[in-house]
Amino acid sequence: MPDIFKLENKIKQMIDEMKGLCQTNGLSNQASEEVVITSVFLYKFLNDKFMANMKDFAKDMDMSTEEVLKDKDMLAGFYDSFPQDVAFKYEDTIECLINQVGNNDFYRLFDDALERISNYPENEEFSIDTADGGRKPLFTRVTENVEASKRNNFAKNIFGIISQDKFDFGEAFKNNFDFYSAIFEHLIKDYNVASGVYAEYFTPQAISAIIAKILVEMSPVEDKIYDVYDPSAGSGSLVLHLANALGKGSFGDKAQVYTQDISGKSSRFLRTNMLLNGLTNSLDNIIEGDTLETPAHYKVAHDPSSGVKQFDYITSNPPFKMDFSSTRNTIEQKWEDSEIRGGIKRFFAGVPKIPNKKKESMGVYLCFIQHILWSLKEDGKAAIVVPTGFITAQSGIEKTVRQTIVDKRWLKGVISMPSNIFANTGTNVSVLFIDKSNKEGNIMLIDASKLGEKRKEGKNQRTVLRPDEVEKIEDTFINQDVVEDFSVSVTYEQIAEKNYSLSAGQYFEVKIEFVELSQEDFEKRMLAYSSRIEELFKEGKSLEDEIKQRLGELKYEKKQ
Repeated sequence: MPDIFKLENKIKQMIDEMKGLCQTNGLSNQASEEVVITSVFLYKFLNDKFMANMKDFAKDMDMSTEEVLKDKDMLAGFYDSFPQDVAFKYEDTIECLINQVGNNDFYRLFDDALERISNYPENEEFSIDTADGGRKPLFTRVTENVEASKRNNFAKNIFGIISQDKFDFGEAFKNNFDFYSAIFEHLIKDYNVASGVYAEYFTPQAISAIIAKILVEMSPVEDKIYDVYDPSAGSGSLVLHLANALGKGSFGDKAQVYTQDISGKSSRFLRTNMLLNGLTNSLDNIIEGDTLETPAHYKVAHDPSSGVKQFDYITSNPPFKMDFSSTRNTIEQKWEDSEIRGGIKRFFAGVPKIPNKKKESMGVYLCFIQHILWSLKEDGKAAIVVPTGFITAQSGIEKTVRQTIVDKRWLKGVISMPSNIFANTGTNVSVLFIDKSNKEGNIMLIDASKLGEKRKEGKNQRTVLRPDEVEKIEDTFINQDVVEDFSVSVTYEQIAEKNYSLSAGQYFEVKIEFVELSQEDFEKRMLAYSSRIEELFKEGKSLEDEIKQRLGELKYEKKQ
């Protein structure tokens, strides 16, 4: 068993060397840098998986890999008996291409290999569909991101970094989801910046883990396939944690994942993340496009042959505020007569109006919450990251949505997180848990705002939950434990009486500490209070006299 920490450091070192190479070739802080880094990383990962499979095949045949490569029948047998996550041929591999690194057109050979991999018919499902019917391939011609004169050296240096002599992913394939989550976070950390586009920021691992565990624990998980959806998937942290928590059944993965996100960058990240974690069966369900205007999986949900009417689980960390004024009226009109599900239309509480000023403050997350409630099965469960202000707002769409959730008895609980849990936003967040089957159950409200430790990340300060604090939040919610000044269990009726507030603090019992004093203690305290009051009176008299004196010194002077 390899040293997991040494292995992780080797992978991170490879990523960092690639970033350094991009910097020396003028790609630093360019959009193309992220494309190069993620493409080369994924190519290396798939290459090493292909070669590891070939070694296993050769071992089964009692041959060496060199002997398999020389025997055309054996090589064909390998291709037939060892299907790859992504179709690969030996001619595409690092091992084959590196023998031609001295070629003046080596960069073309590398780009041709990437293009060939993308164009294999078996790999069509790994292209990302767009809402308008287009497709984006698995790989593009990587070296075309640098100037023509630099391309050959650029390609050679890439192979110097990813060659088998430097590092082999083969040791990593038997590691678990947590291992790959840490690697993936390192891979994208320099490119995953919130920029007002749907869910382009990265949900912290701790929050993703808490959400996944609680959702799965809401009811027993059966040996069947669950339809899992994220309408603002970003790089996939939430939905992949949930898929991992659901685990595997007798037939394979229990999660069939469906996602959509408006950001091309986020969709590429998500594809890489799913390939790392072996969720290849769901890759065809990654859609790039505007969920609110054109929800791609709406058609899937109405296709009887798909077996999907609505979703079993939904996770979402939507953008809170952004200017969507250009599509706002279209969204409202297009979905005004939407199908009624669970007694609600798609945007039952309304679409935020376009303000005269500060259009960027439009509460787009309110549309996502309504879309999620509408897309959830009658016994479905969901977790949505919301601004904490949502849970107490006493007017507008916020209040209508909360009232609907409570009156229809769809709520499971709320966890209010510490401030700065996201490094790139100061907005306080809470996690809203929906369970449409929780008709008679109590609701768990947790105030975790005082937990966590402050850490500096770049120019920002972030609050990070410690492992024991993550466990405390999970166990308290799952076990419905009532902990003083931390958690409270309430009924739907109690929430209605509190004007539908979902803030735990409003339900905590107010306690007044009573301390019995002796007569001697009482008299000492009263004497001290009297002395202090006397001092304050003297200070006040002194200040009064000074003010009077200053006023008396003021004289009228006419300006010349």
